[in-house]
Amino acid sequence: MTTAYDAVVLAGGAARRLGGSDKPGVRVGGRTLLDRVLAACPDAGRTVVVGDPRPALRPVRWTREDPPGGGPLAALGAGLRETESDVLLVLSADLPFLDGATVRSLLDALTAAPGADAALLTDAEGRDQPLVAVYRAEPLRRALARLTEEHRGLAHLPLRGLTRVLRLTRVTAGPLASFDCDTWEDIATARSRIREHGTVLDEWITAVKNELGIELDVDTGVLLDLARDAAHGVARPAAPLTTFLVGYAAALAGPGAGPEAVAEAARKAAALAQRWAAEQDEAG
Repeated sequence: MTTAYDAVVLAGGAARRLGGSDKPGVRVGGRTLLDRVLAACPDAGRTVVVGDPRPALRPVRWTREDPPGGGPLAALGAGLRETESDVLLVLSADLPFLDGATVRSLLDALTAAPGADAALLTDAEGRDQPLVAVYRAEPLRRALARLTEEHRGLAHLPLRGLTRVLRLTRVTAGPLASFDCDTWEDIATARSRIREHGTVLDEWITAVKNELGIELDVDTGVLLDLARDAAHGVARPAAPLTTFLVGYAAALAGPGAGPEAVAEAARKAAALAQRWAAEQDEAG
């Protein structure tokens, strides 16, 4: 059973180690850090971003902590007031490698621990990451209200003041899930990593789909095989032209056709390329 949740993304920090740059707007792999985080939680019932409004991957609700720049607890309190769900996903806006699988593992961990108030991600060194976490809304509200009363507000309070009073369960993920970008060196590392051989195609395809507003999962292996068959059996320029025509044919099949239309058009084009190549072999 899928757990319903709202998401709160904290995007209003000062980014002092980035020289005051607009950190959520910094691009990694052609996508802003904020958009990369939003892509990890597309099924959130309501998504609240605490920070200055800006263009985003999808519609979100904007709010701001009081005072602006008052720190993560003040921002969390502001975001919490805009939510409705009993379960809240809380994320910072500087996580370039966060994915849906990590979000799902946090939600599952909280469901599996009915006595816990929150499920936190821990990094490779075993450190808690309270801004990569899922919280039950009511215990979170009570904890923030208590801190507000004790300190006459939430501004500039450390996050450990919150986690100290909640019952926690923890999820250990790979080193990339909690990798955050605090410095330009971190940004450079993230940009370099997404261009590694094993991930560059997935990163590029995701960036293109986001840029074009396409929500479609396709079998990249099928399209790459088609491009190879067209290049080898016809001519090298045939590869990009053929894959374009396959995409166009799939679009003409209608909005409800989906990945199956791409696969069927690719199958027909691949068979044609193979027949074309066979004729050349016979002529040879």
